[in-house]
Amino acid sequence: MTTTKPVVRSAAVYARISSDVSGEKLGVTRQLEDCQKLAADRGWTVGEEYVDNDISAYSGKPRPAYARMIADLQAGVRDGVIVYNLDRLHRRPIELEDFVTLCEKVGVRDVATVTADIDLGNDDGLFMARIFAAFAAKESGRRSARIRRKMEQNAQNGLPHGSARPFGYEPDKVTVRESEAAVIREMVARCIAGESMRSLANWLNDSGVTTVKGGPWRTTTLRQTLRSPRIAGLREHRGQIIGAAAWEPIITLVQREQVLARFAARQASGRRAPRSYLLSSMLRCGKCGNPLFSQARYDNDPPTRRYVCQKGPDHGGCGRLTVVAEPVEQLLTEAVLVRLDSTALADTLSGRIQNDGHLAELGKTLASDQVLLDELAGLYADGSISAREWMAARNPIESRIRDTERSLSHATETTAIDGLPGNGAAVRSQWDGLSIDRRQAIIKAVLDHAVINPGQPGARSLDIERVRPQWRL
Repeated sequence: MTTTKPVVRSAAVYARISSDVSGEKLGVTRQLEDCQKLAADRGWTVGEEYVDNDISAYSGKPRPAYARMIADLQAGVRDGVIVYNLDRLHRRPIELEDFVTLCEKVGVRDVATVTADIDLGNDDGLFMARIFAAFAAKESGRRSARIRRKMEQNAQNGLPHGSARPFGYEPDKVTVRESEAAVIREMVARCIAGESMRSLANWLNDSGVTTVKGGPWRTTTLRQTLRSPRIAGLREHRGQIIGAAAWEPIITLVQREQVLARFAARQASGRRAPRSYLLSSMLRCGKCGNPLFSQARYDNDPPTRRYVCQKGPDHGGCGRLTVVAEPVEQLLTEAVLVRLDSTALADTLSGRIQNDGHLAELGKTLASDQVLLDELAGLYADGSISAREWMAARNPIESRIRDTERSLSHATETTAIDGLPGNGAAVRSQWDGLSIDRRQAIIKAVLDHAVINPGQPGARSLDIERVRPQWRL
């Protein structure tokens, strides 16, 4: 007596391709067509097609469609599997073993491929499946090594990489797209001047400037763009800058170092919340010399914004001085705008402009020391020097880097007012339309701090004699 093998009632068709450069899914489409033909020849009913396009099975990255197919097999929704070739399912032996265990558990014996049938229910079929998986893993490893070597060679030659068009460049990733490059230059200038990522993202979105994918800007995307070595004409590989790139830079190397110094300063300060007080960190108590902190008084309607000398272990002030925020902000803003047109500021800036060569030298020094650190790490990694030697050589280099970054950060404060001296009236007319970050950056470029002296008890207006500005420029 012979038994007829039951026909598969609801087969899972799985298709996958590791790399789809064109994005047209032609590879998986051909696989699906061949699998559908095989199902028709077998008289199997296809329950669903599961497709993972442009995803490697060797890398170990999640495959959403494969995971969904496994879940359906486990739930008994599918009773067979069709795939073009076994290596479309697995390129790692450990995944094959997990798949075999699942099929044994749920009773799925029919795994059909266009190239060869595999019966996982007998020793010969399982043996062949394991050979296929081991061979596929070996080939994938060789292919990965060839790709890594090619990527390293491209990096050494300064050639572009990645599939997506970078913002600021044409699809060839080499030719500068001037309309976007102009945006990058302005973003860099405003970042160096002290504007926050949130403010810059709002400016881009309000101006209708979109990302490469046509979406709105987020602070993470913006930060990644500004920190990218690419826009300075540098080629990066595995997180390390390895030399000049084949494309033209959009910003200078000095500007790049200024941006990185600005990010480093923000990280060190830990300040992340958007500013709501124009003179935050710029006012000092005339009694004890401690900084004044912004604080709202909520027993008024509306609440009154104030700058307060706070006492206690976290602040250390005398707690005996308060000034209402709006009048002192108006007073110092007007003083800064007047100073923008002063001859004293013009004379000071002329000296700074003559000193711009010093700024370039700082950038070169910083880049040189960072290269030394990388070389030192390489010597330690390959065993050429001991850990003690590495630490002894590393410490002075890191100390120089910190000093250079501080000097660079201080030197770039005044870039916030580039083009503004002599145009105080024009800036005054635009002042209310500027973001609070931009306004504070302009004020901080000119004003180092202001000392607020005690006022007369019961006074209803701000006595200008209470305010003693200490000018930076």
